This record gives sequence, structure tokens and C-alpha cells, in this order.
Amino acid sequence: MRSRIALGAVAGLAVIGLALSGCSSSGSTGSSTSGKVDGTGKTLDVMIAANALYPTEQQQWFKDVSAQFQKETGATVQFETFASANDELTKIQTSVLSGQGPDIYDLGTTFTPTAYSTGAFVTLTDDDWKKIGGRDRFVPATLGISGPDEKNEVGIPFLSRPFVMAYNKDLLKAAGIDKPADTWDGLAEQAKKLTSGDVHGMAIAYADSFDPWKFIWAMSMQQGNTILDLKSKKATIDDDAVKKAYESYFGWLTDDKVVDPAAVGWKNANAVAAFAEGKAAILPMVSSSSQVTLDKSSVAGKYAYAVMPTIPPGATTLPSGGKAAATIISGDNMVVAKYSKNQDLAFSLIKMLTSTDNQVKYTKTFGDLPTNADAAKQIESGNQLIAPILDAGTKAFGTPFSGAWGDTQLALVNVVVQSIPSLASGSVSSSDLQAKLKTAQDTAQSSLNKAK
Repeated sequence: MRSRIALGAVAGLAVIGLALSGCSSSGSTGSSTSGKVDGTGKTLDVMIAANALYPTEQQQWFKDVSAQFQKETGATVQFETFASANDELTKIQTSVLSGQGPDIYDLGTTFTPTAYSTGAFVTLTDDDWKKIGGRDRFVPATLGISGPDEKNEVGIPFLSRPFVMAYNKDLLKAAGIDKPADTWDGLAEQAKKLTSGDVHGMAIAYADSFDPWKFIWAMSMQQGNTILDLKSKKATIDDDAVKKAYESYFGWLTDDKVVDPAAVGWKNANAVAAFAEGKAAILPMVSSSSQVTLDKSSVAGKYAYAVMPTIPPGATTLPSGGKAAATIISGDNMVVAKYSKNQDLAFSLIKMLTSTDNQVKYTKTFGDLPTNADAAKQIESGNQLIAPILDAGTKAFGTPFSGAWGDTQLALVNVVVQSIPSLASGSVSSSDLQAKLKTAQDTAQSSLNKAK
């Protein structure tokens, strides 16, 4: 599953971006008399995440997209990929500083606030939206993190990726469990019953670059902690709610013993593979993209999806002030660089990629849900398996729309990265965790102080 989401911002990047904001946002390519953009002989550069689950399919998709776009406009498409947040951040830094680079960036939704804060990407006008078919071609919920408000949007929805958990129906039935619990404590207790021999209750990717923070964010939100309080401009990573979230997340491995010890080195693809082999009963923090893999595995027809717990650790009901956050508003947004000399051509490509036909094909190949409203209706029709994923989407909450979120997200992940040696040894001490949270707090607060 490609669960790429956010990147970190670098101090000063917003200032550099604002310096570029004077560049014309009409870096245009000529249009033919038919109204179509003529890109004959041109090449459009697109930066996108490497798909770790479906690399062969992604390479074929690159070829197909370029061929279709060349047929429609005369232009070809060159794709660049990145494997980590730092890779993409480096590319953005270089592009913003030099005023050249990819014409289009495909960003995780939670990085959109950071991208917006740089001022280096086109703020969409009514005319720009018309170039891609209009705002009303998109599922309304997918526009929820395109910008701070409707008049200041940079992100065009490309993919929707609500997070849920997958579970093995046969393993749960054998353990006398009807369905996954709606509390994190209840899920941990179920996982204990489901752990036997080489089959574990849960598959968790502790070494993944993107998954860990989403668990911490959800559990914290459910306790009423938003991680960043934008009104008071205060980071709240040093709060007890965040510590409790990490303790529960680490505890599945160190205390409850419901996770394969090898998971300290797992990426998301490893966790999906373990579940697909029947070696784990529950796979939290997974999207619809997993369906492509699971339907070709030994658990095909034996698994289902469920909304993740919305009641935090240590509670049986949602606390006062808590948010029943089932998932982040998740997916991919495409943004167009202000320095691009091919902006009209870029909008033409985005229009093509968000068309009904192309969105349906993409979903059938990679599993991610469409943002095109008509395509979404086609995919959802009669597909009961993804009903819980759609339900989770209605229970989604956005991460703080701040340029500081990228740094904050990476700080949350770094707590896990730095705890891997302790996890491998069997425990993470309270004092050690507290020290790491203090470092993350300082990073987030510093970034928030500098944010727009």
C-alpha cells in the first residue's frame, strides 16, 4: 500500500517560495483553435511517489499516461519518483531555490499545508479549475485539504485513501470474535486471543516512514489533543495524551506480545504481506490499495475491512472534548509549480488523470479510491467490501492546516525511528520516551513559531 503522506518543511523555504510568488502563474503553452493545449515536442515533468507494492504496474502506468497524453496534446510525460519524505523535500528545496524542476508534484494531502506555505505553487483561480473540468467533478470531501479556504487552494485531488483495518474473518471466528473492537484497549485484548504460534494478532510496520505518526495522531485526537493548537500557536506533543498513545502503540509489541518481533524492521508492504499470508489476524492502518494484493493472496475471500477504533487507550467511551477520528483526510493532491513554463499543459494532464475513465482504471490497478465523483460512483456500486472504507471517510478529520505540520509529522515519526533499538530489546522506558517527546515537542514548536 502506498501510504505516503507528508514531508517536512525547512525553515526559510516559505520565504524563498514567497519570493518566487511574483512569477507569473500563466506560464502557458499555446492553445490550438479547438481549445486544446498544443504541446507538440514538449515534455512535462511530474514528481510522484514510488509505489512499493506495485512497482511493475506503476512503470506501465507511466508509459500508458505518456502515450495517451502525447496522443491528446503532442507532449510526452516524464515521471520522477521519490522513495521517502526526505527525497521529495530535497527535490522541492532544489526546485524552489533554482526556479526550475518538476512541473507537477503529486503530494500527500497532509503535506499540502506545507506546500501552500512556500508560496511556490499556483493558487487556483476559477479559470484554473475550469481547465481541469471544474471543482464539481470532484467528491466534495476530497477538497477538504486543498487549501486553507476555497479562495486559497493549491491542491487538486487525485486519489482518496481513507485508512481502516483489515481482518481475517476465519481467524476471528475461530477465536469466537464477531468483529474487531471499537476501542484500542478492546482491540489489544482481541489481538491477545488471536495470537498463537507463528500467527500474531496484529501486523504493525514500526519501521515504515509514514504509518507510525497516523496511529499517534488518531489516539491523541480521540483524547482531545490536536498535536498543534493553531489558535494559541502551541505544539502539544509533550502532553500525557501523546505519551499514552506511544505507550499503547509500542506496548502491542513489548507488553501485549501480539506483534511479530520482526515487525521492528517492517515497512508497510511487509505488514501487508504478513496479513496476506495468514500470519496476522488484524492489519490496522491500511487503505483500499491493499485490496489488489489481498485478492490475489491466500486470504482472498476470507478478509474484510472495518473502521479503526475511535475510542482512545484507557477509555471505554469517547472522553469529553475527544474527536472520534477514524482516519486522517488522506490521499494525494496534485500541485502545479509557479516556475513551470508549461502550466496550461500541466492542467491538461491533471484534467486527463482525473477524468472518469482514467480514475476508474487507476483504482482497478492500484486500489486507491477515485476523487472524480462519477468514477467514485462506479467503483462504489455493488462493492460491499469497501463500504467500511467509505464509512471511515465520513469520519475523517484533517490534520492542522499549517506549514509546520510537515516538520511535526516527521518529528512524530522520529520518536518511533529512534525507539527501534529499544523496541528490538523488548522495552522502551518511560524516561527515554519522555526525552524523545521533548525533542519532538521542541521541533514542532520551533516550526510552528516560524509558520505562516
